[in-house]
Amino acid sequence: MKTRFVKALFDLDCDWEGLPPTYRIYVNDELFAERTFDFTDAYLTEMLQIQAPVGTYTVRVEPQKPCLAKFVTKNHRIAVGPGQWVDDATLMVNAR
Repeated sequence: MKTRFVKALFDLDCDWEGLPPTYRIYVNDELFAERTFDFTDAYLTEMLQIQAPVGTYTVRVEPQKPCLAKFVTKNHRIAVGPGQWVDDATLMVNAR
């Protein structure tokens, strides 16, 4: 099965108090990253490097317990490759 390389980016912001929250990023059900957000007045740019068959993939940011933080994604974009964001949680890898 032929695959395509896509580098997908999005900005991640978090509203939190107390201990810095930990979060995981999944593409479909595959764990791509686990990080701790310990910034107060900043956001992170997350980068997903995906080598995958043409298709649609679900991307989700999942806070890890205990966590009362609120994560927000925005500014979804493709840096490299034949891909596009359908919405804030859906990434499409295209044939071209």
